[in-house]
Amino acid sequence: MSEIYELIDRGDTPVLIVCDHASNHVPADIDLGIAPELLGNHIALDIGVAQVAALVAERLQCKAILAGFSRLVIDANREEDRDGLVPESSDGHAITGNIGADKEARLNRFYRPYQEEVARQLGRIQRPFILSLHSFTPGLVSDPEQHRPWEIGVLYNDDDRGARIAIPMLEAAGMNTGDQLPYSGRLLNATMNRHAEANSIPYLGVEMRQDISGTAEGQRRFADILAPIVEECRAALA
Repeated sequence: MSEIYELIDRGDTPVLIVCDHASNHVPADIDLGIAPELLGNHIALDIGVAQVAALVAERLQCKAILAGFSRLVIDANREEDRDGLVPESSDGHAITGNIGADKEARLNRFYRPYQEEVARQLGRIQRPFILSLHSFTPGLVSDPEQHRPWEIGVLYNDDDRGARIAIPMLEAAGMNTGDQLPYSGRLLNATMNRHAEANSIPYLGVEMRQDISGTAEGQRRFADILAPIVEECRAALA
């Protein structure tokens, strides 16, 4: 994997899996000022997403693009002018090395090349469908009273076409499913707003709970459930 992205190529099915927070990689020349063990925490990456993406790509015979840098370096799923793009704190942890960081340099080094590659890959697919994969922590240090029982959440902004197909299918598969939960895609949907909604490309945005996606069994479960749902969405919306 480069520091920008990894491309998984399993075939030519017109689906692109997009993973903005798949890696916890921090280049050696960037000091975040945090304890090393925090790089295994949800603040640094979406746990299990890379593994689920690879499994779904294999099942669907499609491609996946995984960001190669930690969300603590720069968050690929925020707009360029959004607060928290280069986070100075996350879930109660201070990211002291990011205070005063050169945001433009990180945009040019990481964020923009990644987004450009997503666009390039989509441009190579005729009538594409996007699966956007994220994962969420079942509990927040900064909000310990918040209860997050959902096994999977479906997020969207204005385009809910994929969501309306997927949610009943996820529920029928026995998954505790959140509609715009654990948070709303109208608030956090930057990559899909840019590539899918702005270009009328159908998509499904998914948040998997990390205590499930963080295990090999859970990764297989998510992949087995998501692959046919993506196929159903693509067939209906192509």
